Amino acid sequence: MRRLLLSALGALPAALRAAPAGLNGRAVRGGRPAAAPEDGLSGTGGTAPAPDRHRPSPGRGRGDAVRAWTELFRVSALFSVPGDALAGAAAVGRSPGRGTALAIGASLCLYEAGMALNDWADREEDAVDRPHRPIPSGRISPSAALGAAGALTAAGLALAARAGRPALAVATALAATVWAYDLHLKHTKAGPAAMAAARSLDLLLGATATATATSTATATATAYAGTGPGPRAPRPTRLGAVPPTGPDNVARAAGAARSPLAALPAALVLGAHTYGVTAVSRHEAQGGSTAVPLAVLATTTALAAAVLATHQRQRPGEPATPGLTATAPGSSYRPDHPHHPTAPAMPDLGAPQPGTYRPSHHATAPALTPLLLTAFTGAYLRTAGPPLLHAALNPSPPLTQRAVGGGIRAMIPLQAALATRAGAPGSGLAVMALVPLARSLARKVSPT
Repeated sequence: MRRLLLSALGALPAALRAAPAGLNGRAVRGGRPAAAPEDGLSGTGGTAPAPDRHRPSPGRGRGDAVRAWTELFRVSALFSVPGDALAGAAAVGRSPGRGTALAIGASLCLYEAGMALNDWADREEDAVDRPHRPIPSGRISPSAALGAAGALTAAGLALAARAGRPALAVATALAATVWAYDLHLKHTKAGPAAMAAARSLDLLLGATATATATSTATATATAYAGTGPGPRAPRPTRLGAVPPTGPDNVARAAGAARSPLAALPAALVLGAHTYGVTAVSRHEAQGGSTAVPLAVLATTTALAAAVLATHQRQRPGEPATPGLTATAPGSSYRPDHPHHPTAPAMPDLGAPQPGTYRPSHHATAPALTPLLLTAFTGAYLRTAGPPLLHAALNPSPPLTQRAVGGGIRAMIPLQAALATRAGAPGSGLAVMALVPLARSLARKVSPT
């Protein structure tokens, strides 16, 4: 009995140090029961050796410096970022290209800038609640963290500028939202709305960069079409004449068919989910809120139903995104009325134009898309729904924190569902492929 008592007393300090952390990594005060929350993207139920549960070594070697910066940047959470740009590209009817890659790079830089700025702004609170974090522990100086935030913001804006001025404008709004949230808004009632706006702008950045880069490439190719060897460029048409319906005209029409604003519905869906997750996270330290998890659960169900209903209302052969003209080889379906006197004939080109996504180009796409969409939407509900229900039935801090973690993890299948709904099942599969990578890395570095 004496040995058992001594063993229990020896384990008590370790148990007291294992205070739960939430979306922003805040430890719970007041001696509340310590319960390991579910990691944001790992699904490990809090069993992962996250840095917030294990005090880092005080060494100053190169490996310790790398570890400190990975903790500051929360690199395992980066896997929830690329899906924004891919879903945005699909929403405007484009296949991922150079603009999409630039948008992903800009998003990653701005996301990491927000992480570094968050720890810099909360360094005084972390000195009390989480003294082992990189800044209060002395492993990273406040000036270095602030400098990293500024440098990453500049790098993100520079990458967005290479995709065009419209993309730079969206990226500037995104950067301003990130800085405003970290420095002030997250402590106000406007915090969830600011976080939702940041996610929506990130998806719109992908849509804008993809559409702008593709339109520029198409215009450049059209301008130089007649300068090389081969057929001469066609003469300018007379006033009032019907323009020819050659491939260049079809590509030009396709390039103008989808404005970046077409991605606004998908951006609002992702923003609504983010708003709910942030609203729940505001109660993760104290718990006690039943209405908020129930409301967010209802919102999650409505979002999933909206994603499925939008796809089911489409006609066979119609593009997944309204307004996108896409035809398959040998297909007779045309969005224009076939007998309309002013509707020009749409020739069958046999191959998609550069930068134009044609979901029915492959024979397997029409049959595969509904199955993937259902699977991705089901994964979204399965990941976010049960933790929210548990938090509503028992609004304790540990279950509320698990609901927040489930909402963060559910962002990836939601992005995959949005891309698939827009007619890009390949992009949806690429986004879902990030889940095991995020889970593996989250076991080493906490995403919260």
